[in-house]
Amino acid sequence: MCYLVAIKNRLVEKSAALRQQKAEIVKVRHTSPARLGLLVISLVWLVVALPLSVSAAPYAAFVMDARSGEVLHARNADTRLHPASLTKMMTLYVAFQAIENGEITLDTTVKISANAAAEQPSKLGLRSGQRIKFRYLIRAAAVKSANDAATAIGEILEGSEAAFARRMTRTAKSLGMSKTTFKNAHGLTEKGHLSTARDMSTLGRHLLYDYPDYYNLFSRKSTDAGVKTVPNTNRRLLSNYRGADGIKTGYTRAAGFNLVASAERGRERIIATVFGGRSTATRNARVAELLDMGFKRAPSRVALRKPAKPAYGGSRASAKTIRVVGAVKKSLRPKARALRPETAPVLVSLKDDVRQALVEAQANSASNGQVTRASTAAVLSSPKPAARPKALLLASLTQPKPEPSVKPKQQVVTRVSTSSGRHWGINIGLYPNRYKAERVLLKTALAEMNALDGARRSVTERKTGYDANFVGLSRERADLACRRLAARNVQCFMIGPSS
Repeated sequence: MCYLVAIKNRLVEKSAALRQQKAEIVKVRHTSPARLGLLVISLVWLVVALPLSVSAAPYAAFVMDARSGEVLHARNADTRLHPASLTKMMTLYVAFQAIENGEITLDTTVKISANAAAEQPSKLGLRSGQRIKFRYLIRAAAVKSANDAATAIGEILEGSEAAFARRMTRTAKSLGMSKTTFKNAHGLTEKGHLSTARDMSTLGRHLLYDYPDYYNLFSRKSTDAGVKTVPNTNRRLLSNYRGADGIKTGYTRAAGFNLVASAERGRERIIATVFGGRSTATRNARVAELLDMGFKRAPSRVALRKPAKPAYGGSRASAKTIRVVGAVKKSLRPKARALRPETAPVLVSLKDDVRQALVEAQANSASNGQVTRASTAAVLSSPKPAARPKALLLASLTQPKPEPSVKPKQQVVTRVSTSSGRHWGINIGLYPNRYKAERVLLKTALAEMNALDGARRSVTERKTGYDANFVGLSRERADLACRRLAARNVQCFMIGPSS
């Protein structure tokens, strides 16, 4: 019985479905030809045109040997395309340049503007009026690819994002990026905001060699951005490709999935750039293929030729020099300094010698015609000097015969004291590169000119880094310098003659 009921219900459902199909057919028959054409066009656009438009970002690739700058592979490398967040590589380059030249410090507090807070994701989530240190903005832009952080960097350095974009473009030209123009600091699509795979590879190479102290930012899989810990947008490639240590990802609908990657294996370092990837996975796979190609084609031994570092083009360098022009009508002459009268030397002698000195002084005055008769008479009437005692021994004009010299006994010196010699020095730290060590030595020498007077700056290379030393000091001077530096919270220890 139940089986019959089920069959009946199924027949009813099929009948209802047939009636619905018939109604739709009749509706289509009564539809006007114009509306039917529009329907067909819409279906074609949805099925064919829309997927093509999503993946329509042009493809470009570039591979170079970072050590020499030699091109290993290029495809559409000079085609001007949307760089997306690869833009932040230049934002960060300008920021590093500003720090190095004293335009700003890492600990400078930045007030977030309403414009920066309103930027579209990806963002750190900064609020208008919020204050944050400059170092955290750099970390957020490099690792999180935060648009609000990038805009805040541009505004604090140049006052506005537009002015900062012009500075970015000037800096790009000085690096040889001839086909790059920036319109903003974050990389969101904007008319005229364009670059090339070759130019972005050039920028990546400059970041690597011009600012090695900051390059490690790009290899961090996560970082403290002040308000929270943020992950790296490039963490998948960093985790999955051996030797990868940067540099920057980018994505917009107009640009596609972009990436500038760098990897080091042994003595070889390759930079690969891709524009217009279809997805994160396919882009990373293609970059991995290009890096493998670079390592295969690059020679194992190549002379390192670092790119030339451009001249500083910041606000201080562009400051105007005001020249005051005016003719001097009358030159003031210096007044002659009044000469102090020469005083006769005071002769300290016995009581009997005072009279003799007076006679000599008056006699000198008389020879110049400046003495009166009365004074002359006083001189003539002065008592004569007492006779020389007979017992007085006079020095002989002939040299006496030298007494026979006794040859001194030779002494054996077992130890030489160096405590008072300039054989001591001080060490103020171990640094990752020679540039940093020399910079710290110079700053310390300027801060402690008195304590380190006469000391020589010396940088010693070790397996673990570069020692920053001051040498050529006495033991006392080295001890004093270390105590003064320790009072300023500067690490210091003495280096003895045997060190």
